Amino acid sequence: MTLQLKIPEKYAVGKGCDADRSLGDLLLRTEMSTKGNTSRLPKEYMGISDEELVRRIGEAKAKLGAKLVILGHHYQRDEIIRWADFRGDSFKLARHAASHPEAEAIVFCGVHFMAETADILAAPHQRVILPNLSAGCSMADMAPTEDVLQCWDDLQAMAGVKGKVIPVTYMNSTAALKAFCGANGGIVCTSSNAAAVVKWAFERGEKVLFFPDQHLGRNTGLKMGYGLDDMLVWDPFQPMGGNSEAAYRKTAFILWNGHCSVHKRFTVDQVNEARKRVPGVKILVHPECVHEVVGIADAVGSTEFIIQTVTDSPPGSAWAVGTEINLVKRLAQEQPDKLIFCLDPVICPCSTMYRVHPAYLAWVLEALVKGNVVNEIKVDGEVARWAKVALERMLATT
Repeated sequence: MTLQLKIPEKYAVGKGCDADRSLGDLLLRTEMSTKGNTSRLPKEYMGISDEELVRRIGEAKAKLGAKLVILGHHYQRDEIIRWADFRGDSFKLARHAASHPEAEAIVFCGVHFMAETADILAAPHQRVILPNLSAGCSMADMAPTEDVLQCWDDLQAMAGVKGKVIPVTYMNSTAALKAFCGANGGIVCTSSNAAAVVKWAFERGEKVLFFPDQHLGRNTGLKMGYGLDDMLVWDPFQPMGGNSEAAYRKTAFILWNGHCSVHKRFTVDQVNEARKRVPGVKILVHPECVHEVVGIADAVGSTEFIIQTVTDSPPGSAWAVGTEINLVKRLAQEQPDKLIFCLDPVICPCSTMYRVHPAYLAWVLEALVKGNVVNEIKVDGEVARWAKVALERMLATT
């Protein structure tokens, strides 16, 4: 018997919405070469009906067969996810791509840094395509290569700090910053393995420079037993990051002043309101949320953790989830025997992820059928080499 569970009106889903300096120069040039590089959808793909797009995408996908793999990030709209051969978080999808060498084309329905990682891990004969090149990540953009290099130079010039800092970059960052970590004894982390990676870093240094998301870094440190007084925020718009040299000598965590615009929206008031309106509800949030929310949640974890936790819960359970709305909606649709709603009643989809419209998918697939590759993501060879070093360190650690 299917349970009929009703979400309180306030929480109706979707309501209110629609290295060294030489390497550093190379990384900066690579990043700058893609600035403002946006794909233009041909006019003939504009105004096509949803039904026609479904037909054309289906036909193109069938013609390409095993030569094509479509990857769909969990935050994508359902109209994109329906075509995905695999769906998951960014790193899981990149590994899926690498495990299918028979595919000549990898169409990554996600954002720019995800497609970069797929290209780094893909075989030489594989072409990675991002349907819309303007699908970026605001968090990744908060840590420009030039600013991170300046931060690193400033830290290395400080007595008592030089040689003691290990850079750790979140997966949600550019290939250039992954390469920076690889070239400077650092490493990459995901939201699921951040604690293990930071532990690895502290075994090799006394301080961690964590970027671009300060909240994941802070929540990871708190989870490991560090206190807020062990952490400083580096503000790239302030001289010396806004702190004194003495403060940097004392601190353990140097957190980049970046955040996820979606996860920063979730608040303590929303948690309290959900518990008031839905007795017995469990609060489940992503570690990119602010630490005040993470501290009072019932469970905290990565996108994959969120999915697994809800899926494994018993029928009739209630969940207020603090993450991107497309994922929450999909969980609610696929598990109608549970009450699943977004913690923020007026949250909108990730705006950059939402730029991957079915019309863009139709365009790149039909181009492939004709033997043309549009919107290819290709990481510079030297950048890819050092980025892979940082990624492989992560894989060896977790």
